[in-house]
Amino acid sequence: MAVITLSINDKEHSFDIDPNTPLLWVLRDHLNLVGTKFGCGIAQCGACTVHFNGNAIRSCQLPISSAAGNKITTIEGLSENGDHPVQKAWLEHDVPQCGYCQAGQIMSATALLNRNPNPTDSEIENAMNGNICRCGTYTRIKAAIKTASNSQEV
Repeated sequence: MAVITLSINDKEHSFDIDPNTPLLWVLRDHLNLVGTKFGCGIAQCGACTVHFNGNAIRSCQLPISSAAGNKITTIEGLSENGDHPVQKAWLEHDVPQCGYCQAGQIMSATALLNRNPNPTDSEIENAMNGNICRCGTYTRIKAAIKTASNSQEV
């Protein structure tokens, strides 16, 4: 066990925990931040996507020891009221069906728009590759990203 301090959603948290514990389980089991979902456990589906220093990463494979000293943002930290431009665009385009993958999708889309505010279709497809939606809402996801990219707030 080790004491590890993390910055999650702009708040400091300390954990006395096995350093190999995946970040996903710290978020869900220790902080009750359950918007980040468990999907595959092998970083292939994107359901567990969070921001790590602004970049989209899969939290199911990141040991907590590797997260120390870095800024982590979950879906809960993206916007206090759920009114981030990407979240608004998601609603406008009626993206979610079952909703399971949506937090990961939104986190990947937000990371893309933060580094590239006006992505091409190809850039959107590349950035979102690996975020699996079993309901198949990919066309609406792309449309929502384009709408959010036109927002002055992103």
